[in-house]
Amino acid sequence: MNKLVVGNLVHRPLRSLISCLAIAIEVIMILSITAILMGKLDGFKTRQNGIGMDMFVRPSTINNFIGMSPAGASIKVADIIAQVPHVVVSAPVNVQITSSLDSIYGIDYKTFNGLLPFTFISGGPFQHPFDIILDDYAAAGKKIGDTITVLNHPFRICGIVEHGKGGRKFLPIETMGQITGTEGKATMFYLRTEDQPKYQDQVRKAILATPGMSDYNVATAEEYLSSISPDRLPGFNIGLRVVIGIAVIIGFLVIFQSMYTAVMERTREIGILKSMGASRAYIVGIVLRETGVLAAVGIAAGVIASFALSAALEARFPTLDFVINVPYVWKAILIAFVGALLGALYPALKAASKDPIDALSYE
Repeated sequence: MNKLVVGNLVHRPLRSLISCLAIAIEVIMILSITAILMGKLDGFKTRQNGIGMDMFVRPSTINNFIGMSPAGASIKVADIIAQVPHVVVSAPVNVQITSSLDSIYGIDYKTFNGLLPFTFISGGPFQHPFDIILDDYAAAGKKIGDTITVLNHPFRICGIVEHGKGGRKFLPIETMGQITGTEGKATMFYLRTEDQPKYQDQVRKAILATPGMSDYNVATAEEYLSSISPDRLPGFNIGLRVVIGIAVIIGFLVIFQSMYTAVMERTREIGILKSMGASRAYIVGIVLRETGVLAAVGIAAGVIASFALSAALEARFPTLDFVINVPYVWKAILIAFVGALLGALYPALKAASKDPIDALSYE
């Protein structure tokens, strides 16, 4: 049977190649979309964790995706929080997201640096209102003193720091307010507390008991970062399932068409096999084995191509956060393989149901 399967595939090289390519594209689609979506989430969580905060405070009107909501809290709230016992640092931040999904952080340098100090590669802190600090990824090809345009305004690069501390571009919070019309406003407040997590519950209760702050969202760093997950983000899993569904349909239809056409072309061959005593299960087995070989080759090509694409994009666009999620590799393999077998099932059953007399007389 194996020789027959291989012979059939080799005899129709173009059809076999197209089938393998369709399955490879299915796998690439699944892994690429998950790499982009999950990579964005993981990259965001990693950078938030690198800020050095112990706790996170924001108005109830601000959602988990920082920058997607307008700055709605007064910067003066930071001074109020700083007076709460066991709070060491209270850093206000005004975050704006550009049309290219670039996060720009407006910071009070002293308090933000007090959470976890910047690691400067070159340059130093803000010296003027229109200075900007870039991380090493955003500063690729640039140097201290260069001018870049951010939020439609020119800024002088005063410092280049190691990546991983929240955003990639940092402005003075006062300048951010002037440019965006949010003077004196902050999106949220990052806290560093004494002996965390020992006093975190006390700090939370004290903040919520402060007049005017009873409806604020106060969370530990662990609580906040755990909320940034696919299950807690509206539409995330829906979008993922839609893309995976489209990929499965593509693979299913191509395999169905390929196997159905192959069965029609091999009607006499099937008649000969059945006249020699081949059972229905044997005929079904031939078609499904052919499909299995096509699926295995296509899946292998798709996985290899996905990792190659990931390496190429990471080298070309280091800020893209295109990271292939290993659990989804196994899911993509299973989905593609099962989808291919289901696509071949009807052609296989049709081949097995052919009458040997009619098949032998087929022209």
